[in-house]
Amino acid sequence: MPHFSSDAEIDRIGRGLLDCSLPKAEWTHAGHFAAACWLLRQADRDALRDMPGLIRRYNSATGVLNTDSSGYHETITLASLRAARAWLAERREVALHEALNELLASRYGRADWLLEYWSRALLFSVAARRAWVEPDLLALPF
Repeated sequence: MPHFSSDAEIDRIGRGLLDCSLPKAEWTHAGHFAAACWLLRQADRDALRDMPGLIRRYNSATGVLNTDSSGYHETITLASLRAARAWLAERREVALHEALNELLASRYGRADWLLEYWSRALLFSVAARRAWVEPDLLALPF
């Protein structure tokens, strides 16, 4: 079942992340990927550079603490951005909502896809939350 029916829905999520107006209930797994894909398609944005700060700021604005055990997670964010970037690179001519729905329906759209590449202990470590940590099980394919 598709998550998004239009690019306008994704645009609303991306802009809501930027100005911290996105309802917290919409900051879901699909919402994270929507914002990531939206940023990746913005010509004036560097998603890998901008997304970490945007998530930290959004978390703070919605009462989520960015600590060693909650809030922003660097490795998950950057790995997800890399997956989304690779996905979109192969779908340049596809509407954003269609490409995003395909991504969410793929193995990379599953919330647990990262555990194919990182052990649970490493992925959820303080080190991985604070900074990029290379996978310890398999190299990322992108």
